Amino acid sequence: MNRARLRVIIGSTLLILIAAAFALMVRGPATSSPPADRPVLLLLTSLPLMFNEDFSLEGGGSDALTALEKHYRVVPISVTDAGELAKGRLLLMAHPLAQTAENLVALDTWVRRGGRALLLADPMLEWPSKRGLGDPLRPPPMFADTGLLGHWGLRLESPDKRGPKTAKLAGYEIMTASPGSLFGDRCRISADRLVADCPIGKGRAIVIADADVLDPADLGDGAERNLDAIIFELSELQR
Repeated sequence: MNRARLRVIIGSTLLILIAAAFALMVRGPATSSPPADRPVLLLLTSLPLMFNEDFSLEGGGSDALTALEKHYRVVPISVTDAGELAKGRLLLMAHPLAQTAENLVALDTWVRRGGRALLLADPMLEWPSKRGLGDPLRPPPMFADTGLLGHWGLRLESPDKRGPKTAKLAGYEIMTASPGSLFGDRCRISADRLVADCPIGKGRAIVIADADVLDPADLGDGAERNLDAIIFELSELQR
């Protein structure tokens, strides 16, 4: 083999390796790590992600949970008090129930000390439910903000129109359902006002004005990459 051809082969191989490394850096790992090596992800939600609405083991576990568990050890928590938050450094708050003032202080302190939170705050939830309005086990129709967003310098507004809407999240084309809009001057807010990225003390919070993104099966066409986008946002928070 002559030297010129050898240089071409080496150059091509290097380009392939560089491209693969760049893709890995931009999009994160393509495969999941062994369970014991996965980082802890705290999960606080009112949505039927861990179990179905009947809280039975049959058919329990959502597509979102399956996707998350490929990358994380998901640890559900019920409140944002100091004891629960001490179980991890990464938190997914997916349309959570209202927290007490004491627990909001604990959450804010946890973030300021280095915690990372991804908050899906939906002002007009479209998640299908068999439970009637007013049922305490039904997810609330809107994010129960008791001052947290304002404390972080954000304001969440409801949409003018209901219905599905395409958007971009973490570079992915996704589908949302009646997403809200975020406003504020202390966070980096996306052009479509769907996402706010907020440095808070030593920590960071990313707020997304839609929680229906976690239900791609119900959103249909255009939602195939929803969960990929959420997992990418979580991986960004870990940096």
